[in-house]
Amino acid sequence: MNNKTHYLLLASFALLVNCKKEEKTYFDNKYTKPEIIKEASAAFQSPEESLESFYLPDGYQIELVASEPMIDEPVTIAWDGDGKMYVAEMNTYMQDVDGTGTNRSISKIKQLIDVDGDGKMDKSTVFIDSLLLPRMILPLGDGELIVNETYSYDLWSYKDTDGDGVADTKKRVYYNPNRRGGNLEHQQSGLLWNLDNWVYTTYNPIRFKFTKDEVIADSLDHMPRGQWGLTQDDLGVMYYSTAGGENPAYGFQNPAPYGDYSPKERLEKGFMETWPIVGTPDVQGGPFRLKKDGTLNHFTGVAGQEIYRGHKLPKSMYGDLFIPEPVGRFIRRAKVNTIDGLKVLSNPYFQTEFLGSTDLNFRPVWSSTGPDGTLYVVDMYRGIIQESNWTRKGSKIRPVIERKGLDKNIGRGRIYRIVHKDIQPDKKPELLSKTAKELIPYLGHRNGWYRNTAQKLIILKGDESVVSTLKDLAMDNESLWNKWFGNDDKDYGLERIHALWTLEGLGIVDSEMLQQKMQDPDARVRVTAIRLSERFMKNGEKDFLKNYEQLAEDPSIEVVHQLALSLKYSETQKATSLLKQIQSKYSENQVVSHAITESLKKDDEVLLALQERIKHRASGDKTSILKGYDIYNGLCITCHGNDLRGAQNEDGSLVAPSLIGSKRVMGDKQKLIKILLNGLIGEVDGKDYGVMMSLKSNDNEWIANVLSYVRAMNDKGAVKSWGDVGKVRQTNKRKEYWTLKELEAE
Repeated sequence: MNNKTHYLLLASFALLVNCKKEEKTYFDNKYTKPEIIKEASAAFQSPEESLESFYLPDGYQIELVASEPMIDEPVTIAWDGDGKMYVAEMNTYMQDVDGTGTNRSISKIKQLIDVDGDGKMDKSTVFIDSLLLPRMILPLGDGELIVNETYSYDLWSYKDTDGDGVADTKKRVYYNPNRRGGNLEHQQSGLLWNLDNWVYTTYNPIRFKFTKDEVIADSLDHMPRGQWGLTQDDLGVMYYSTAGGENPAYGFQNPAPYGDYSPKERLEKGFMETWPIVGTPDVQGGPFRLKKDGTLNHFTGVAGQEIYRGHKLPKSMYGDLFIPEPVGRFIRRAKVNTIDGLKVLSNPYFQTEFLGSTDLNFRPVWSSTGPDGTLYVVDMYRGIIQESNWTRKGSKIRPVIERKGLDKNIGRGRIYRIVHKDIQPDKKPELLSKTAKELIPYLGHRNGWYRNTAQKLIILKGDESVVSTLKDLAMDNESLWNKWFGNDDKDYGLERIHALWTLEGLGIVDSEMLQQKMQDPDARVRVTAIRLSERFMKNGEKDFLKNYEQLAEDPSIEVVHQLALSLKYSETQKATSLLKQIQSKYSENQVVSHAITESLKKDDEVLLALQERIKHRASGDKTSILKGYDIYNGLCITCHGNDLRGAQNEDGSLVAPSLIGSKRVMGDKQKLIKILLNGLIGEVDGKDYGVMMSLKSNDNEWIANVLSYVRAMNDKGAVKSWGDVGKVRQTNKRKEYWTLKELEAE
């Protein structure tokens, strides 16, 4: 069979698969949106009353899984291999309008168990006590949980060795002596075990690999930097969001190691407009963020998003992105459509959200696909959902909080699951006691939770006796035909993908097998084989070049896109020629063209340009500026943008003012330092951007470094840690935000 015939057959097969898929899916009817309650009561409702406040499309139902007093201020959840749920609580979060006592180490992680299998939790134990705002959790093997606390980069392993639901051992598995600066909202989130066997977090360009014997840390300079929440699709592509930058979804055009590519076309026109069913008086931006009916007009508090990959909701829901909006009290469902290789998000409901509530205390902050195949929602259920940096005197939100009594609504929390009336949720999983061989069949489970968990557990066991079985599974191309033309409902393409990545996690990457998998009838497997071959590219392996030449003509644009991304790791002239060949064919395709441009760069051109710009400065100043560059990219970039000219909203407006040419940046250093120490409120150059938070919790060196970088980009002098920042901090007695009018009068 020649190459052209082979790919014609692949294209025909893809068409048959798509037709078959279309026959097997259906879409739900949207509900009739209720009349909007413009000024709802802020009074607490019982869990039963809250259930009556929800509106969902026809056929969908919401069920209570756990509530107070079993849980208190929950922020994230995760399950171990036997379905035990771990719940991280931030028990000191905004206990009053000023955030008094936030940094006390009294928060908890609880273990919840559904004893009778009815979907509702029956037993709760405090797995870990005395924590400082725990924010990331990752269950590993039997009784082991990885935990990260706010303000720290460290990872700790806690383990319950006697099965009583309480951790009795503690071990630090990753240590970083630095303290994470900023307030608790601008910290990392995640600990997501990705398909590629790296564990990712947001904000920080650091990822981890957990094996049977060690934890490996690795850095990636240009991965996307999100805020609260991280999720992945079937190929390990992650979806980020940020509340600070009011960006509901980005970074999902390619896997994170290849950098952030988030063109504005990724969101369908009108996607940013929101449709709550209850008035939203407590929005930080004030009245200009509200529609005439008093509801939120734009995403702002996005958090805890999830690509639904379960098997116990309608098939039309699989692969959709669910975006909780705790300020607007709703959850957006987004269809992920691929158009010419570009992933585009759209709202399938006309001027309506998937889930809305009229309960002012409904605060959805997390969503997850459960082992039972349903969609779980974590509701922090409270009055204030804004950190104290933004609720101080002078803010627009504080008077609303006080008028509605939202500051009194603390100490509760709910966890729900969304089910469908025609589909019975699955039973609890039982994976922890299984051997590596017994776990292999779950690599093809219809629920992505099972596939990822089985892969993780096999790798953690480190049992190489299953390698031959995994190779056989990865090579079974014929099974895909059985799926569509037989009676088996399993997705054998995904099964082969997980087999390949499980082998990688065990340290087995077979060159010959990957070359064969580059001819796999499933485009997703071909994409996987390309990614896994990158180690051979880096080592100068030439055996793959013939395969790469064939893949450059692949009928799947996703395959060509991945090839363009991966060729970055080859230094050969042949790879460069192949990239240019692809470029000539796909010059009109923005996704492939962008990948080629980035692959041809090879180096960080922004950093190289900065180094050139400051090459004549004193060595101490250069060090400070380069550290500031890293700080800026880890925090400030979400609002002020890659180029410091302000990140753009989807309507073209700026999230924050430009720092290039700014009178504040280029002017009096003392006044600039005061802005960072106290924050800024009110109009800036004729426009109200809301509140810039205080950064005074960071030390003098941190502030000096980031300001030195920002000033260097305006060709101005560096800021000294003690000589400038220290002196201002020592004499500055102000506690409230600055306005520019007050600052200029100083």
